Amino acid sequence: QLQLVESGGGSVQAGGTLRLSCAASGDAFSTYSMGWFRQAAGKEREGVAGISSSEGHTYYRDSVNGRFTISRDNAKNTVYLQMDSLKPEDTAMYYCAADHRPARSFSWRNPLNYNYWGQGTQVTVSS
Repeated sequence: QLQLVESGGGSVQAGGTLRLSCAASGDAFSTYSMGWFRQAAGKEREGVAGISSSEGHTYYRDSVNGRFTISRDNAKNTVYLQMDSLKPEDTAMYYCAADHRPARSFSWRNPLNYNYWGQGTQVTVSS
């Protein structure tokens, strides 16, 4: 069992920066692969970034590659999403999720692969 709590969202102007945090508790965090998803109003939830449990391999959707950076600090049971050069189209509720399967089975884009989800943190980017 894992509990996830996101923080760090807010409202920024286009070109600005936010750093999201996802704090985990209740289980061995280092054994989980982690992902960030987002859901804009009226749209389906989509994968933003992922990081595997064993090697820390990172993955990004094309639209954020080069602007966003996912990282994890296993000593703090926390995964981060550094978001630079934000655009209005990044506006969404951002969710942290955890996958307990072996890292070799990690499919970061698929929300059905994740066992645990946080409640989300809102990111709003104005032009």
